[in-house]
Amino acid sequence: MTLLIDPRTRRRRLGVAAAAAGLLAALLTAGPAAATPDPGDGPAVPEKVSRSDAIETRTAIANGEIPGQDEIVHSDNIEHLTNIPKDALAGTNSDLAFQGKYAFAGNYDGFRIFDISNPKAPRTVAQVLCPGSQNDVSVSGNLLFLSTDSSRSDNSCNSTTQPATEKSSWEGMKVFDITDKANPKYVAAVETACGSHTHTLVPERKNVYIYVASYSPSATFPDCQPPHDGISVIKVPRKAPEKAAVVNFPVLFPGEGPDGGGNPGSPTNPGVSKTTGCHDITVLPSKDLAAGACMGDGILFSIKDPEHPKVIDQVEDNVNFAFWHSATFNQKANKVVFTDELGGGGAATCNAAIGPNRGADGIYDIVGKGDKRKLVFKNYFKIPRHQADTENCVAHNGSLIPVKGKDLMVQAWYQGGVSVWDFTDSSNPKEIAYFERGPLTTDKLTVGGSWSAYYYNGYIYSNDIAKGFDVLKLSDRRTDPAKRVHLRELNVQTQPDYFD
Repeated sequence: MTLLIDPRTRRRRLGVAAAAAGLLAALLTAGPAAATPDPGDGPAVPEKVSRSDAIETRTAIANGEIPGQDEIVHSDNIEHLTNIPKDALAGTNSDLAFQGKYAFAGNYDGFRIFDISNPKAPRTVAQVLCPGSQNDVSVSGNLLFLSTDSSRSDNSCNSTTQPATEKSSWEGMKVFDITDKANPKYVAAVETACGSHTHTLVPERKNVYIYVASYSPSATFPDCQPPHDGISVIKVPRKAPEKAAVVNFPVLFPGEGPDGGGNPGSPTNPGVSKTTGCHDITVLPSKDLAAGACMGDGILFSIKDPEHPKVIDQVEDNVNFAFWHSATFNQKANKVVFTDELGGGGAATCNAAIGPNRGADGIYDIVGKGDKRKLVFKNYFKIPRHQADTENCVAHNGSLIPVKGKDLMVQAWYQGGVSVWDFTDSSNPKEIAYFERGPLTTDKLTVGGSWSAYYYNGYIYSNDIAKGFDVLKLSDRRTDPAKRVHLRELNVQTQPDYFD
């Protein structure tokens, strides 16, 4: 049974939410696949920074080199309209989806629905307690989909964490009916191999296909061992979502040996993640294309037949990319931006020591035609502002800003904040706007910041891990034409054709 938390009964429900948060806290310390924010993506995250790093952070604040603790700073062309703090769902905030006047915000404790008809004053419509990282969320019509990538006692919203070695452990996709936004109903669950770290929708008129991305992190989880070299494809009938089921498991990295044909990682490629699955997939249905960010590899594949995706090209960057995390096409589908989540999202990588090319975006042109298309590297982009050694910061989730003839993107950088940048010239990307807060703490590394920052119908919405839901207004002649583009629905990993 789904537990809906009415805002009017917040105090009464806080005990329930706190208990769920306690379960999540235990989960987050259980092992590599349950680290936060993105499990097992990179090197171990230090619990504390050195005394000298803490002193340097406070000195940098005193000298005005970085914002003060929790201080908000931004470029002149961005306005911070509002912040809605976390409420009954106390866990880590994760991804966002949009439909009409609603925003759907994932949280490790469940998900929250906002009415954003007035972007200056979003209103909470529902909070659903349903613990299970990462709780990445997407919507299509009357259905909402939620990813579970942690070992649960069962598939219910009352489940508890348990060791993955237990035969009864469950991970996978959950499906909710959101016909009544104030009262979502849990209608289906589908177990998938290695759970669902993220997922991507390929919607059709009668069915919704889901590409489930997950990966095999370590020997800690014997039920999820390499080679885990494919993705689960789920088919969900719109009129009978309870019949949702896995219909295929296409292998994306065929090859010999125990690890398949993906990047072997360390020690062959020091500092690079071994490919044992995909972290995230972005589809561009209007062009029958998809891009996969798959640990040690970036791939381009055709989705003409959504049940049987076909890999077109595969690339690696064994110099500067540690963990291929996510992907974004430009509107013409002749470029794709891949992100590198160096440090797993929990490390301080936006500093002089790491430099401008690691923990950055990689811009690739797509050249050729049909199944002979190739990914050609052009340049890196990283935010030009150094962050404190107490701030987790690295390239993370973002979306296009729809302006004809331009390639513009807004992107989350955890405690590096929100960045708006232009990659129209693939070889010469540049930032044009930003918003950020100062460090959460100055004496230790504390995980926080923007998980997802997306442009939707004239505004930028950011889901901050610690601070909650932010709304930003961008006013710039280069981006203003995007205000004329209005969508009925947006799941960023299912990129729309903005100008069709």
